[in-house]
Amino acid sequence: MNDIDLTVSIAGVTLKNPIVTASGTVGNGWEISRYYDLSELGAVCVKSITLNPREGNRPPRIAETPSGILNSVGLQNKGLDFFLKNDLNNLRKFDTKIIANISGGTIEENCEIAGRLGNEVDLIELNVSCPNVKQGGIAFGTNPAMVKEITQRVKDKCKVPLIVKLSPNVTDITETAKAARQGGADALSLINTLIGMKIDVNTAKPVLANNIGGLSGPAIRPIAVRMVWQVACCTDLPIIGMGGIISGEDAAEFIIAGATAVAVGSANIVNPAAGLEIKNQLTDYLKRKGIQSVSKLRGTVKIN
Repeated sequence: MNDIDLTVSIAGVTLKNPIVTASGTVGNGWEISRYYDLSELGAVCVKSITLNPREGNRPPRIAETPSGILNSVGLQNKGLDFFLKNDLNNLRKFDTKIIANISGGTIEENCEIAGRLGNEVDLIELNVSCPNVKQGGIAFGTNPAMVKEITQRVKDKCKVPLIVKLSPNVTDITETAKAARQGGADALSLINTLIGMKIDVNTAKPVLANNIGGLSGPAIRPIAVRMVWQVACCTDLPIIGMGGIISGEDAAEFIIAGATAVAVGSANIVNPAAGLEIKNQLTDYLKRKGIQSVSKLRGTVKIN
């Protein structure tokens, strides 16, 4: 068999393969280049960028759970100016697409970040799971009307395609997916972390200083696959699927469910070379199945 065609398209942006780093798990991407050439990946999604520098939450901020981790890092980053002046130069050394994840505390902040990023990156990922400080800390992504509004307003400021990253902490994720589409989203990514809690039974206190955190890792994969399938059934937007992907077959499962690309997150913390290994394993899977192009795998789930 000839070489497998791994190229995929997200809103007109061609990725050489469907493997992306999930925001928040590899810093701003270039830091893990000591383990492998980031040019091997389809795209690097950087950790959340806020308008101004943030110190994040106080520690402990990470807690291990069965088949997963809880985190409450709190969007620690050096802010938009530092990203534009420093991180971008490091990322541009690699032949891979750059996705900027943005997390403003208000719609106006998100608009400003998107506008100032301009076309310095290839895609923008809007994190609607972050709290809206003007609405008492309620997450943007839990209300379809708010998802539509923030998507519309940020989209107006974008010079590159806009991906909306959906929260799973809702009753029906298809409602927020459709709202994002109505707001003008060019693509969707899902799922973000599920809210969880871990208590130290010896002290009766939560392990995380913030009490609750976002659960990621293999424990959430079945939920993520289900939500990707549901969203793929209700919208024609390209989807970046994520949630507990640790192998090539995990990646294939998301693509079969309807994802165009997949993001590798918590696996990077255990194995910094996870992205490269998963790409190679996905290639081997396609060869075993006799599938010439990864795009032929997308949406092929056979529902009972």
